[in-house]
Amino acid sequence: MVPGASRGRWYKVREVVIVDAVRTPTGKRNGALSGLRPDDTLGKLIYHLITERLGIDPSMVEDFICGCVTQIGEQGLNIARNALLVGGFPTSIPGVAVNRLGGSSLQAIILAAQVIASGEMDIVLAGGVEFMSRQPMGSDGFGDHISHLGSGVSPRLFERFGALVSQGISAEMMAEKRGFGRQELDDYARRSNELATAAMDSGLYAGEIMPMEVTTPEGKTRIVKYDEGPRRGSSLEEIVFMKPAYKADGIVTTANSGQIADGAAAVLLISEEKCSELRLTPKARYLGSTITAEDPLDMLTGPITATQRLLARTGLNIDEIDVFEVNESFAAVPLAWIKELNPPKPKRINPWGGAIANGNPLGASGAKLTCTLLSELEHMQGRFGLQAMGMGMGVAVIYERIS
Repeated sequence: MVPGASRGRWYKVREVVIVDAVRTPTGKRNGALSGLRPDDTLGKLIYHLITERLGIDPSMVEDFICGCVTQIGEQGLNIARNALLVGGFPTSIPGVAVNRLGGSSLQAIILAAQVIASGEMDIVLAGGVEFMSRQPMGSDGFGDHISHLGSGVSPRLFERFGALVSQGISAEMMAEKRGFGRQELDDYARRSNELATAAMDSGLYAGEIMPMEVTTPEGKTRIVKYDEGPRRGSSLEEIVFMKPAYKADGIVTTANSGQIADGAAAVLLISEEKCSELRLTPKARYLGSTITAEDPLDMLTGPITATQRLLARTGLNIDEIDVFEVNESFAAVPLAWIKELNPPKPKRINPWGGAIANGNPLGASGAKLTCTLLSELEHMQGRFGLQAMGMGMGVAVIYERIS
């Protein structure tokens, strides 16, 4: 029980359920989705979720919380609110954009769940968007276009931590510290691609994807139904020949890292009481979450610490979790997660592939992985699913499938 804001009222913490989750296909950098505006695409996606998939009156949505990392240009000026307006929602619905770097849209889901659990709202949209072809990573803090505004990194950070490193160098450090070699990273990358193509070919992703109509450079229209990124055949074999991406003698390549990508995803969360009142069928229950922060030089360990803390907080053992989604920002990340946590069911970690194959559209990745995690739980008739991700900070959530 938590105290109310007025006249000594007390509110019971409420159960929160996910009714549905949907995403766009993930486009490769400068690929099929790169000709679309992110705000327009997100607006179309959330309207599709509410009106076409669920048949809910859009005016019932009380807020839209949207993760987005590079909030500049087409992704600036509060893209959550803009997506609502271009998507056709009533002008009375508010929206807010949040940035927790790679965990942004998972943070959006957490915030939506918390405001519903508190009793302040009943129906909240959460999601994320990132079109990295159109708004390059880091362009909100660096570049000639904003050089007159100063650097996004304070000199005091260098005074405190010394030479800061990129994500790629941090991945190199993570791999070296744990004794991973190039072959292990490439083998994991191959696994991701093979699992993703198998899931795609089996139609396992179909239920979570809204097909997108796009215009080709030749002016023709076509429908994109699946993620563009997965490698097949000769392209898959080229993984071992890729050059290091971050240092000359390194082992991290673009092929064993999450792909730069374009995409959007959305999740509808509702209080259990309101879900019953509307006679909707929920997919899963939100059980809990946690957030951690890491040393800037060792920035990729967040999924490990967040998972450890969340399991301790919920009282669940790792062997009780049926499926895990650990974001593949780099192959070293899930490999380190496995080595540190030693899960008894390693085949249930990213069983349909991950960002190495399908792409890592930063601000959309958390909600995107929620879409897939819920699909995996339904397919395998599992009970608990755990999702972990983050860069510089860790974010983790546990869902319970409602059968």
